[in-house]
Amino acid sequence: MKRQKSFGIGIVLIAAALFFLTSPALADKSAVTITAPDSVAKGSEVTVKLSITHNGNSFFHYTNWVTLKVNGKEVTRWEFTGSKRPEAEAFTREYKLTVNEPVELTAEANCNIHGSKGPAVKKIEVK
Repeated sequence: MKRQKSFGIGIVLIAAALFFLTSPALADKSAVTITAPDSVAKGSEVTVKLSITHNGNSFFHYTNWVTLKVNGKEVTRWEFTGSKRPEAEAFTREYKLTVNEPVELTAEANCNIHGSKGPAVKKIEVK
């Protein structure tokens, strides 16, 4: 009888752990912010930093992609899977870019379950 009770408690604990690891209450949509200068001299190389946040980074629930577009054209994309997830709930990626004309950067990150909070946009002007 004692063994059955322990087994039942173990099952309940495992079910609770799985619920909390994949629970929407503990997770949200993936979001991204862009850090880059507001203006640069023509021909300057700039480093664009993307900061991605997503509560819930587990095998079942994670940011599955991040994209960066320059003037509407996708220039880089990072893909993730359940076995090759981002390194943490908050992580960064960088991209180097030579600016010869005004630039509009658009970045977006996506949660494999909840989707995206939407794109982030940053403009860089040329002096």
